[in-house]
Amino acid sequence: MTTKAYGAHAGDQPLEPMDIIRRAVGAHDVRIDIAYCGLCHSDIHQVRSEWAGTQYPCVPGHEIVGRVSAVGGDVMSFQVGDLVGVGCIVDSCKKCEDCGEGLENYCDHMVGTYNGRTPDAPGWTLGGYSQQIVVHERYVLRIRHSEDQLAAVAPLLCAGITTWSPLRHWKVGPGSKVGVVGIGGLGHMGIKLAHAMGAHVVAFTTSESKREAAKALGADEVVVSRNDDEMKVHRKSLDFILDTVAAPHDLDAFMTLLKRDGTMVLVGVPATPHPSPQVFNLVGKRRTLAGSMIGGIPETQEMLDFCAEHGIVADIEMIRADQVNEAYERMLRSDVKYRFVLENSTLGDAA
Repeated sequence: MTTKAYGAHAGDQPLEPMDIIRRAVGAHDVRIDIAYCGLCHSDIHQVRSEWAGTQYPCVPGHEIVGRVSAVGGDVMSFQVGDLVGVGCIVDSCKKCEDCGEGLENYCDHMVGTYNGRTPDAPGWTLGGYSQQIVVHERYVLRIRHSEDQLAAVAPLLCAGITTWSPLRHWKVGPGSKVGVVGIGGLGHMGIKLAHAMGAHVVAFTTSESKREAAKALGADEVVVSRNDDEMKVHRKSLDFILDTVAAPHDLDAFMTLLKRDGTMVLVGVPATPHPSPQVFNLVGKRRTLAGSMIGGIPETQEMLDFCAEHGIVADIEMIRADQVNEAYERMLRSDVKYRFVLENSTLGDAA
């Protein structure tokens, strides 16, 4: 089946309209008419070959929401007309320990929603900047938000689960004092989720202009990280820090804010490494520096249900297909509050 899409033919070329082929619906497959797809910083890294191994044509997009338009004969969980989502994963081995525990995101054979190996033509997956997608039912999520919130739900499929998974794994909740570093696509979701989970949230930003915005998102306190006096106030006070910044920066400035036995988790992935942290900042207070990558399918469904129950969606700016390249440049300038979302119906208008 041919469908309209938006992608790039090389890392140094802009994204442009293209036609792509989707596989026929198999016994366990769900076909989705995509209504909206969020734009993620990872899309830029991959499509511009800042991450190794990009296959072209590359059609990005792993924050997908839409309506089921067909199901395979053995599909029991979904039916035509259901509101659903697809995140960063469209396949895995289904047999390893990670898959067995619902942590398909750590499966050695996880297949990403774009640029992942697949037997389908052209040999790698093509993502959500497209009108339709066909996905095995295991990797399809049910959306319980109201339909008028659908566009703002899309970023939950990556930004939401990327921040939810570590908050849940490290048991953030009432009584926790949590720092969120960076107030962008990931950070704004981290603030919303940590607040809704009952934590006391301290947001860290390099920009004074974001102070009131962070409070509006749910932060109890806001610190301008370039202000040494403001940083000193929070030394040895935080139980947990979620670092969402996707650019290299000094981790030690934040490690010193953790209590003894506190943990800082990195979820932002810069194109080049962070400066190495000082070992003494770890051993001196038995602190932990950790990482977390998206989340498994069960916890992604848990996150979506939690967000539906608590009325949580992303703050978005809607764009047309012909605005994708401009949106990429604006993302690199942090000129968006806080996530771009593609209106996929405009793919048919792009030429």
